[in-house]
Amino acid sequence: MNSTNAGAAVEIVRSCVVDAPRPDVWARVVTPAGVADEFGPLLTMRFPAALEGASIAEVPLGRPLGRAWILLLGVLPVEFDDLVIVEVAESRFFRERSSLGSCRVWEHHRQLEDAGPGATRVTDTLRAQPRGLLPAPVVRSVVGALFSHRHRRLRRAFG
Repeated sequence: MNSTNAGAAVEIVRSCVVDAPRPDVWARVVTPAGVADEFGPLLTMRFPAALEGASIAEVPLGRPLGRAWILLLGVLPVEFDDLVIVEVAESRFFRERSSLGSCRVWEHHRQLEDAGPGATRVTDTLRAQPRGLLPAPVVRSVVGALFSHRHRRLRRAFG
């Protein structure tokens, strides 16, 4: 393994246009159910109790919310996210700055923009600092594929 890739920072950007107005898309993407659906069907995300009955837009900013688990087939933990939402602009964007099992720093910025009548552009910008020996190309590949999948699921949800 090339040691210059171990722990190197990565950035991934994924964007898509969803056939729905921005407020409708926002109402889905900030809920645990909406996020979990984007991971499906093989993966799901189980959010901490602090988000039970709430949305990302309603939580205290800058404070740890607890551990969200990413589960394979709904049962096997494959990753965790020590979730911290640091900024929200209602129906426009949210920013998460957390740590994952695989990354000591994880920044997720999801932005929603009007993209014409009844359409919304969703852009995810992800910055990660992998832990230890995890090579940056692996993180880039896995996160890139996951967010491409999430965008397909999101477009399908508003079909």
